[in-house]
Amino acid sequence: MHHEKRVTQEVRRGAARARFGQSYYRVLRYLLWMKMKKRFARQKEDDLTCCVMTHKTPLLRELAGVDMQYQHNKVVNLGLAVAHIDGVVIKPGQIFSYWRLIGKPSKRKGYLDGIQLKSGKVDTGIGGGLCQLSNLIFWMTLHTPLTIIERHRHGYDVFPDVSRRQPFGRGATCYYPHGDLMIQNNTDQTFQLKVRVGETHLLGEWRAEQLLTYRYRIVEKNHRLVSEYWGGYSRHNQLYRQVFDKDGKRIDEELVVTNSAIMMYSPFIGDDKQE
Repeated sequence: MHHEKRVTQEVRRGAARARFGQSYYRVLRYLLWMKMKKRFARQKEDDLTCCVMTHKTPLLRELAGVDMQYQHNKVVNLGLAVAHIDGVVIKPGQIFSYWRLIGKPSKRKGYLDGIQLKSGKVDTGIGGGLCQLSNLIFWMTLHTPLTIIERHRHGYDVFPDVSRRQPFGRGATCYYPHGDLMIQNNTDQTFQLKVRVGETHLLGEWRAEQLLTYRYRIVEKNHRLVSEYWGGYSRHNQLYRQVFDKDGKRIDEELVVTNSAIMMYSPFIGDDKQE
């Protein structure tokens, strides 16, 4: 039987303690990067021949009470970030690190105030909106044989399922430097990440030296809404990756993501999937 994970409310910490914690984890991340330096992918090459997965997401999205200028600023931020990762190749044994390649978003580098989610609320900050890029990369990677070794998700589910096409929890949030997205190539061939900012969409694809032998599909299971003891609701699910051979026969299924988040909207409106 599936048992839901109990979700607790966020513990508010003092400003001094929060700054200390951020500094502590930042140092740990820099030490990790130094230790793994030789394993990180950083080389760019001409496009590999075989496209194995593509995806796109709209650049502009109207949010109630949020100035659209922040959405346009996000597009600028995405353009700066993709310039660092478009075309990077991940050879067998290498690791892709989102922040290791992009670096720290700063005003000096041209990054603007964009939308960020903080403690379940829509906020703004320098480099805001880059989670759209990490979300895109994560979702595409689930449809490849590449291995995700680090991924983070917001602890809050902020937006209802209206017009949602992918399952809840299919994204990967990012916060510099220790909220990273890291992907390892445990296969025997080289992969390449292609991303660009189009006219209306953020566009991405994984390419490889050869066509893949298998096809992948992500399915949601054990979706639940839970009434928590502190009066709110939480949401839970699991995402499984199904593997199919060239004849369409399913040959494997594995759990890839378990999600739990506090809901920031009414759980009984705008979601035709809920029971």
